[in-house]
Amino acid sequence: MFSFSKKEEKDPLLDYLLGFKDRMAHAKTLLTGEALTAFFFVTLPENLPITVITRFINWFHEFGIPIGGVIVNGVIQKEQVGKDAVEFVLNRVQMQDEHMAEIWKIFGDRVRAIVPVFETEVKGAKMLNRTVERLFAS
Repeated sequence: MFSFSKKEEKDPLLDYLLGFKDRMAHAKTLLTGEALTAFFFVTLPENLPITVITRFINWFHEFGIPIGGVIVNGVIQKEQVGKDAVEFVLNRVQMQDEHMAEIWKIFGDRVRAIVPVFETEVKGAKMLNRTVERLFAS
């Protein structure tokens, strides 16, 4: 009359997967809650970056993730380019003008800021403050 009782063992993989499922549900709530989250995409006035963020924005819409807008970075300030500028710079300005027209056509009022190309990279507090000023000036 021996009684054998099988002791149930915890399955660590199952516990992990169930916990993961709960974490993913929480992440979905955070990522799709418009009151909590908005993604901003940064592009350059060039063909490839425009194409890439257009694709990403479409994916985000498919997943119900709110888009806060688009920031255009690295725009050459035409008023600082003289007629005697080197051909490369004049060509870049013309190219950027064409791509800016495309950006306005595609993104319209979702463009939240236009940040110029600065004389140095954004590094350190001073340059970061200049960038912030431009971001919030629009």
